[in-house]
Amino acid sequence: MPADAEAEHPRSLSRWVDAYLRHLRIERGLSPNTIEAYRRDLAQYAEYLRDQGVVEGDDLRSIHLEGFPAWLDARGKLSPASVARRLSAVRGWHRFLFEEGLTPRDLGTELPRPATPDRLPKALSVGQVERLLAAPAGDGPVAIRDRALLEFLYATGARASEASGATLDDLDLPGAVRLHGKGNKDRVVPLGRYAQRALDAYRVRVRPVWAALGRSHGEIFLGERGARLSRQGIWLVIRRAAREAHLEVPISPHTLRHSFATHLLAGGADLRIVQELLGHASVSTTQIYTRVSPESLREVYASAHPRAR
Repeated sequence: MPADAEAEHPRSLSRWVDAYLRHLRIERGLSPNTIEAYRRDLAQYAEYLRDQGVVEGDDLRSIHLEGFPAWLDARGKLSPASVARRLSAVRGWHRFLFEEGLTPRDLGTELPRPATPDRLPKALSVGQVERLLAAPAGDGPVAIRDRALLEFLYATGARASEASGATLDDLDLPGAVRLHGKGNKDRVVPLGRYAQRALDAYRVRVRPVWAALGRSHGEIFLGERGARLSRQGIWLVIRRAAREAHLEVPISPHTLRHSFATHLLAGGADLRIVQELLGHASVSTTQIYTRVSPESLREVYASAHPRAR
């Protein structure tokens, strides 16, 4: 079937993929970035199905799904996590088709579930975080902004997208900030005094000058030209601070989020509280932070076991 004809067919794969993506956007409120990731994964699955001669939903059979993991493997080396993500997207699509009455059963249950190795989140030590936060030196406007941003990220565990989109109105709370998380879910997170001081300095001495350029819409963190600081801009701030702090480890905005959670739990915070602070929908997502690293195990063993030395 020609591509144009396929797109027009009411039971074409492309039509069904588009319907699922609309469902994710409207009914589940997923972010544009997440929906785009689903789109890429399902486009690859649709490519596989076309290789099998499947262009309409009525052609789908269990045998088609069974070969998808091997097809992925033949296409190039993918990490177990990448394969698991693609299979998860496919399962969700098939479940949607079944629930909408488009297919007689949920074919996604036929997909294998490969085991993925659990990985501990990469967190910085408290000392490394302190070096990172102190890296933007001086009284220049960029340094003042960078210190405020880094303190904000570590104090709140905010995602880069949440920090980028946070507005001055979100700070209109005593000692806290309102963050707008995934799925349009808001949460209120306390701000420690270090973060509050850094934000106050930035809001008084820097932000009004940049905001006067008229390119922002009330966002807290701006660039030198007055526009909202993007997620990529936040990444660049962190990379520059890591370089200035001489930290020889990979660091991203999510590293501070991991460090925020890890340090809270190490300090005795309740898991459910950390779940709320991070904005996780399920506590199982937060539980990954409770596992002890091999380094920590060795340190505790060396200090506690009478025959360790």
